[in-house]
Amino acid sequence: MRKYFFLTIAIFTFYSLTFAQDFRTPRPSPDATVSQYVGITKITVDYSSPRVNGRKIWGELVPYGQIWRTGANEVTSITFTDPVKVNGNELPAGTYGIHIIPGEKEWQIILSKDTKVDDPAAYDETKDALRLKVKPEEAAFTERMMFAITDMTENFAKVNLIWEKLKVSFNVEVNTQDLVLQSARSGFNWGQLNNAANYCLQNNVNLEEGYKWVQASILINENYWNTRIKAQYLAKMDKTEEAVATMEKAIDYGSKMEDAPFDFDNMKKMLAEWKGQ
Repeated sequence: MRKYFFLTIAIFTFYSLTFAQDFRTPRPSPDATVSQYVGITKITVDYSSPRVNGRKIWGELVPYGQIWRTGANEVTSITFTDPVKVNGNELPAGTYGIHIIPGEKEWQIILSKDTKVDDPAAYDETKDALRLKVKPEEAAFTERMMFAITDMTENFAKVNLIWEKLKVSFNVEVNTQDLVLQSARSGFNWGQLNNAANYCLQNNVNLEEGYKWVQASILINENYWNTRIKAQYLAKMDKTEEAVATMEKAIDYGSKMEDAPFDFDNMKKMLAEWKGQ
């Protein structure tokens, strides 16, 4: 009987622990994430989203002149997958805690190497990676605090904190062209080399090295995809006869593929134009 009693206790304990691990209730300030690619660089902000809930936020709930962990629960964090410039200041790739000291006319935004802070009292100034001075702007009323990444180009984005009737922003710049070229230089398969060569071709940059990459790609594995890129390089170099012969080879490769390549008709049209047809 004693053995069955302890077995029952053990089973009850096991299921209680399992239930406790799975059981969740909503947080008053729910977790949120916003991500955006800028070129090939991913920017991600992880934060908790408190409500206004009828309160005066700036200067009261969030006092002026005091460190704020930027939201509720844990400190807000921002991750950059590549090196960036933030308001013109260089910052290595990585994850940073976003702390803020708000003021009536000017705010300090602090990017810290410490991402485990859950209480402003635990903030350690010696772990600061970057401090920015920014000016708040008026914005449409927003009940829940939110981050938005806007104004994207291939090399630029703006990170915005929006809550109540204010918005504060900072700029992020990435050198997409250099990142792509660095990635290509470390490429070891035909596809990476071909993608890099195509990037240079489409953006009309680094053409001499791009042509070497497509040649290297063909040496590894000659196929429709890299042969048609080589043909376009030759045409850009005014080597029309070689371009025609190379594109004819690419068309031959494409005609033997089980499914026609997505740009097959465009390549045939390009070939006809080179031939003056």
